[in-house]
Order: sequence, then structure tokens, then C-alpha cells
Amino acid sequence: MTSIKSYAALKAKELLVPFQIQRREPGPFDVVIDIQYCGICHTDLHQVRDEWGGARFPMVPGHEIAGLVSAVGASVKRYKIGDRVGVGCFTDSCRQCSPCKQGLEQYCEKGMRQTYNALEKDGKTATYGGYSQKIVVDENYVLKIPDSLPLDKAAPLLCAGITTYSPLKHWKIKAGSKVGVLGLGGLGHMAVKIAAAMGAEVTVLSHSGSKKADALRMGAKNFVITAEPGVLDPYAAYFDLIINTVSANLDLGAYLMLLKLDATLVAVGVPEHPVSFGFFPLIQGRRSLSGSLIGGIQETQEMLDFCAQHGLSAEIEVISIEKVNEAFERMTQGDVRYRFVIDLSTLA
Repeated sequence: MTSIKSYAALKAKELLVPFQIQRREPGPFDVVIDIQYCGICHTDLHQVRDEWGGARFPMVPGHEIAGLVSAVGASVKRYKIGDRVGVGCFTDSCRQCSPCKQGLEQYCEKGMRQTYNALEKDGKTATYGGYSQKIVVDENYVLKIPDSLPLDKAAPLLCAGITTYSPLKHWKIKAGSKVGVLGLGGLGHMAVKIAAAMGAEVTVLSHSGSKKADALRMGAKNFVITAEPGVLDPYAAYFDLIINTVSANLDLGAYLMLLKLDATLVAVGVPEHPVSFGFFPLIQGRRSLSGSLIGGIQETQEMLDFCAQHGLSAEIEVISIEKVNEAFERMTQGDVRYRFVIDLSTLA
């Protein structure tokens, strides 16, 4: 075992503090990654505050990891020392169930092994995330980051990028599709960029107009301030797909009415509290309300290559590790455009 520096929450709702963790020695198929950057996802905040339940402490968050390979196991074939790589929301799965065999490891029937807040294969050792100096991961769950993507701007793609790319691909968005994006935050801004690169007509649905210029610059054609009365009326039965990226409780019925016949509203953000809505908007247009969870390894690599091809990356604010608690607080206020990324060299 190797002792390394990290930042951890020792108990729920406590501030993150410096913490020493143990990383396993690399096995024959393992890759050791020196972490350069790690994005801050809203999930990190939910988990540290145990808002979803089941949190394990001490907890080292972080599942938007970008870095360089510093060592490889004897049987590793895919990577070599110096390669630019990433790690997303999970580091293993059962590999035997139907979803795993289809490249849908995120839906592993036995449960994917989360990058943090989970247990290693031994069932005893906690997994620790990217707010740390190094991580050891099986080569089959490591992603290649194309040379044209800066590591700091690529890190959020390992969650925010794939979380929005996957539903856009699954629901076959193409040139001419009409896509609505609810919320323009860490997830929403990537949904706009990716959907626009696919050729879709993108409309941002936001509670305020403060980000309109940004949305249009990123590729949105329309920007709707949802707090204004009557503004949704022209968009009745308009969209082929709406991606709900926000974690606040919304009147879903009002947004379901904006879908065409047989169209879908897909949730990728998770509200803290249950949501209720009437069924008539679903029944009247044979509409669907669905959900989507990140993406498998193959699809995540496809997303990274797509972003490199189209010159897409996250819009970020790079911070030192000492600013992580301040960043958490600012994130609760929506005070970031559009993703905090930790420079892990500051941990040394």
C-alpha cells in the first residue's frame, strides 16, 4: 500500500480537510495515474452532505479525473507511462451481466464500483476519489484523453460530458432535432455544446436571463426565461427531447407539455426531494419521462473523441485544493461558470 495526500470529509456535512489515504499497489492489469486535475461535480456535494443516504466516511470525493500514467502492471496492454488519461464515475463492474456485456457498465446488475464512496473487490477497502495525488485503476476502466483536449478542461467531460452525451445519442439526436436543455450549469452547458455539435436546434430553458449570452455563444438558438408568464406557450409540442439537468424540484407537467408526440423528457439531475406531477401530459401526447445515468466505457471514449473532433470542452474555473470548501459553498449559490476544477499540484 502507498500513502498519499488527499482532501476528505471525515463526517457528513463537515468541511473537507487534508487526509492521508492508502492506495493499493498496482496489480498486473492496473494503471497508476498521477492526478493533475479533478472536476467538482454537484454529486460530490450531495455525497459529502449525505443528502442521498448511504455515504461512507471518511470520504475523498472526485470522479472527474484527468492525469498522466506513472506506472503500469505487467499485463497492461492499452496504456504506457506518460499517457494522458481520465477516470470517470466508476472503476469496475461485474463484467458478466447483460448490461456489462453490452458496454453499459453503468447499469451493471451487481452494481458498478463507484470511484469513491464504495468498496473495492475485497468488500472491505473504501474507494477514494480524485481529490488526491494518485489513483490506481484497472486498465479496462481508464479513458484515453485526446492530445487536443487540455487536461483541465477535459476533466469535467468524464461526468458532465458523458452524462449529457449519452442521452443525446440514445434518443438519436441529429441535424434538425429540436432539443430543450433545462438549466445551464455544469451539465447543461455541455448538453448545449454537444447537442449543437450534433446539428440540433437547441433551446435553453432557464429561470433567469443572466446566462443568455453564454448560451447563445455555446450554440443555443433560443433562450427562454421560464419565470416570465406565458413564455412557454410558443413551445407547446415543440421538442424532440428535453434534458433536465437541474437538481431543483420543478413542475414537470409544464415541461412535458412542450414535447412532441412520442418525445421524451430525460432527467440527468437528481432533486433532493421526491417530485410529483399529473399524468395527463404523458397520456395526451404518448410522451415519456425517463432517466439516464452517465455512460459506459466505450461510449465515454466515443464522447471524448467527439469533443476533440468538434473542439468542445468544459468551461472551467481552476482552483487550488485549499479553496475546495469555498467552491462547494459557491456551487450551492450557482456561483460558477461552469465547472470548478481542482489543480492537484497544489496538494503537494
